[in-house]
Amino acid sequence: MGDQVKVTRVTTRIGDVFSVSLDSGTRKYFQYVANDVTQLNSDVIRAFKKACSVDTSPGLSVVTAGEVDFYAHTMVNLGVKMGLWQKVGKVPDIGRVDVLFRNSDDYGDPKIATSSRWYVWKINEPFVYVGKLEGKQREAEIGIVLNPRDVVERLRTGKYDFVYPGY
Repeated sequence: MGDQVKVTRVTTRIGDVFSVSLDSGTRKYFQYVANDVTQLNSDVIRAFKKACSVDTSPGLSVVTAGEVDFYAHTMVNLGVKMGLWQKVGKVPDIGRVDVLFRNSDDYGDPKIATSSRWYVWKINEPFVYVGKLEGKQREAEIGIVLNPRDVVERLRTGKYDFVYPGY
């Protein structure tokens, strides 16, 4: 008969909270807060700033009441399957999710350091071409759908390690 591989279906829902173990003996948390049909119907997460020791288990309502570090589009189920994070519970309160995202037509071209071809949008709202980013638009989160490893990198270091145009 041979060895059989058991495939476990990963079920995630808005409100689920996930723990990410980091190299430093700490972990950080994020919460799955929305699906964005504007950006490939991808999962949107909000990641929290506070790092905790792997030996402690803070209450999830305390975690989700903490300061938000960033928002990102990713594939939550894939991160679980890759073993990058684990679901630790659910908190129905997802806060006020009013985040602006940005993307550039120049993304992917390593020769372009600064773009003036930007789009911005909010979750489930249309893309708006703005050209050059100005004012509050400069605070917009990068809106591409991230590989789960990129999310872990930002949780670990505070930044992404891929090339993305500036403004």
